[in-house]
Amino acid sequence: MEKTDIYIVLDRLRSAHNTGNIFRIADAVGAKEILACGYTPAPPHPKLEKTAMGAEKMVPCRVFPDSLSAVRQLRAEGVPMILAVECEENSVCAWEKDYDFPLALVFGNEALGVSQETLQECDGTVSLPMFGKKTSINVGNCAAAVLYAVMAYRRRTGK
Repeated sequence: MEKTDIYIVLDRLRSAHNTGNIFRIADAVGAKEILACGYTPAPPHPKLEKTAMGAEKMVPCRVFPDSLSAVRQLRAEGVPMILAVECEENSVCAWEKDYDFPLALVFGNEALGVSQETLQECDGTVSLPMFGKKTSINVGNCAAAVLYAVMAYRRRTGK
């Protein structure tokens, strides 16, 4: 499978298991690259590698001191749409968004979300609808749902 023009920015993820899971999802959708920011575990890391099951060798990864630096670098490289995945008042449902490509998605810390400075640099936010009482899901599960929503959009629109 060819790599797609989708970038995944991970902003201060705490869990190597979540990060490894996202490497597997990134490989499954053919993401171009993961940008690990702040203290997000990055390869080589034994817990990440155990969960990633080899995907960390298939998906390129760059490390940045913070997500703002990563987003600014992607802009300098010509990525036209950068979206934070965050539950906010103005968030658009990931299932209903019109995406432009290349595309970068910023996933935030499991407790703190995406940093405010990075949110301000993004072109908007997308989120998943919540139907239960708890208004959050695991970042790895969120990444899977959002990335497959993006892939469904591409398939529907031919973009």
